[in-house]
Amino acid sequence: MSLHRHVCRTSKLSKIPRKYKQFAIAQGQKSVTDYLHATRCIPYAFADQISKNSNNALMNLITKLSAFSPPHYPHNLNKFLRYNPINEFEFFFESIGIHPSKFPSLFPQNKLFFSEDETLLDAACVLSEFGFPWDKLGVLYEESGWVFKWGASELKDRLCGFKGYGFCNVQVVGICLAFPSVFDGQKGAEVEALFCDLRLLFGKFGLAKCVEEKGNNGVDDWVGLCRKIRLFYDLNGGKNIGELIGGSNGVGVGVVVEHGEEELVQTIEYFCRFGAKKEEVARLIVNGPELWELVLKMGKVNVLKLLKHFGMSSNDVDIVKRDYGHVLGTVKLCNLPNVMRALGLHEWFFEKIKGGNHSLLVSFVANNREVVGDKGYTSFLKDIEVSRTPTHNMSKLNFLHGIGFGENALTMYIFSYIHGTSDELQERFDCLLHRGIEFSKVCKMITLDPKILRQNPELLEQKINFLCQEMGQSLEILVTFPSFLCFDLENRIKPRYRFHLWIMEKGLSSKRYSIASIVATSNRNLVSRAFKIHPAAPKHWFEQFIP
Repeated sequence: MSLHRHVCRTSKLSKIPRKYKQFAIAQGQKSVTDYLHATRCIPYAFADQISKNSNNALMNLITKLSAFSPPHYPHNLNKFLRYNPINEFEFFFESIGIHPSKFPSLFPQNKLFFSEDETLLDAACVLSEFGFPWDKLGVLYEESGWVFKWGASELKDRLCGFKGYGFCNVQVVGICLAFPSVFDGQKGAEVEALFCDLRLLFGKFGLAKCVEEKGNNGVDDWVGLCRKIRLFYDLNGGKNIGELIGGSNGVGVGVVVEHGEEELVQTIEYFCRFGAKKEEVARLIVNGPELWELVLKMGKVNVLKLLKHFGMSSNDVDIVKRDYGHVLGTVKLCNLPNVMRALGLHEWFFEKIKGGNHSLLVSFVANNREVVGDKGYTSFLKDIEVSRTPTHNMSKLNFLHGIGFGENALTMYIFSYIHGTSDELQERFDCLLHRGIEFSKVCKMITLDPKILRQNPELLEQKINFLCQEMGQSLEILVTFPSFLCFDLENRIKPRYRFHLWIMEKGLSSKRYSIASIVATSNRNLVSRAFKIHPAAPKHWFEQFIP
């Protein structure tokens, strides 16, 4: 938002000399404050908050003045405000932290003044007096807008009710900003259960004491803490958050206190990529703090050794060697979830590490710190470093590793056939996933024909639609014949398939050719085959079907 405000400020104040810009802004804030307080009868403290936290609205106001003259600027601005009332909601919504791009859906219809809304400003004032930072009230408005429809006395009673669970003002503020749904009057039982769980965590399990001992007792500290609790609350379906974090001798309390929100999000996303249930991910993170170092560092593991360590039979290991060469070699730990998805073993792997068995992964990494990589792959990396576009090439390679491809010769081969930026490649890959093809099967398709990642998503969609809807085939055809996606739809696939249908409808042939035989056969062989079916068939092909 700061960048947005800077850009707007630079463009909209261009007619004001540089040396007067700060003066213009400061005087503008003062004039708006005086206008809201003296003219609109808004308490000075709140008028000041509104004017000082609404730079974009202020810029819009200043640029409406016909000319800028330093000696006359304050008078001209005050005169303009006297005869041109401002949209108070525009200033208000920006001041509470809502981005201007969201204003159109928020502005009350045909209203300019707070006096036309019975509760909005009064609710904001009550929240601010209780201790809510003015510029964070937008969080409540966007997620729990009904709180601003309450009367002042009703809102005060609600906040006092929250304190009645044993929390001080600053703690209630932190809880409400992290859990705006507590103001939902229709969730009484859920809200009560949440506050009871939080009271248990803050009191019995010592979460509040841990925070206070660090000297952190500001609003931002409690908001940060409660946002981390919210992560586990959402993972666990909004149930038994006290038992989840406080159980196992309070190990979860240490996880919440010691790790930042971003670390928690990264770890949650990491284990969710195994396709596990959110509740199971929550328990694993709380009960396995040793896993944190593994997830957040950039170590490598050998795939085959890891599978053997986790108890895979020798027969199954041989199958992996034979059918999944693209995942072999060393892989980064950060890519491990998608490596297992590329093998179709993500659920099996997560079952192994959950329920207290996470030590399997911890012990493997600890005992295999020295990982020997493929020499050919190392040489390949050096070639990328001295190429004309090393950054672009590395991003393409990282895309392949990110979807589960290991550091091996097959990955290097596939790399040479894919074109596009990493974002474009990811979009094409995701397109195939969204059509319902399993992750491991998409990876297998890429190994059979890497050029499928050259097709843009719109063309992929069109070809898949024609395959399923017009040709009546299942997606499984693509797993064995992914090259179908590389042929031109209008000039190759459609005319050939319709020619095949014509032959079948006329009873010229009873043989049903495979999709690959219809589409991939060369033009010369197609005509030759048609002639064998019937001497007149090639003539009909050239006259009616050939593009």
